[in-house]
Amino acid sequence: MFDHIKVMKKTFLIFSILAALSLGVFAQESREKASPTEKDKIEAIPADSYLKRGATIGAAKKVSLAKVFNDPSKYAGQPMLVEGVIVRSCKMEGCWAELAAEKDGKRSVRVKMKDHAFFIPLNSAGSFARAEGTFSVKTLSKAEVDHLVNEDGAKFESRNPDGSVTELSFVATGIELKRELR
Repeated sequence: MFDHIKVMKKTFLIFSILAALSLGVFAQESREKASPTEKDKIEAIPADSYLKRGATIGAAKKVSLAKVFNDPSKYAGQPMLVEGVIVRSCKMEGCWAELAAEKDGKRSVRVKMKDHAFFIPLNSAGSFARAEGTFSVKTLSKAEVDHLVNEDGAKFESRNPDGSVTELSFVATGIELKRELR
């Protein structure tokens, strides 16, 4: 009799843990599937103030993109504030942008909006941007690279032999856009 109760308690505990994990995964999937509103896509970027998306910017240490490009691993995983010009952005949702130090900058960093929770206007290219978040160096699969190139016009300096790309990326917790460059 006691063995039967122990088995039932263990079974209940296992199902409880699985249910909790499933809810966590479901909640994460729900966050990742956020979609931009029409306002997100077409909102005008002001010339005299900033269009702000995501978390408020201000607490992170400011670093130049040139310094990051020289030694990416030094800045990986730390909260940073970067500034530059958006040279390219997602044309489907506004969920990423490529940020360069200057308008004609040859090197840029892909900026993704954290948890796909906020978006920038689709016409953001050419805007001055301030972004706060963290850098990472990671490898994108061939499928991810193909998607970014074919659907969104992304550019990569070089591909690995298997079609993947190792890139420096930046996950923004907040971003501010201004139409005029300073």
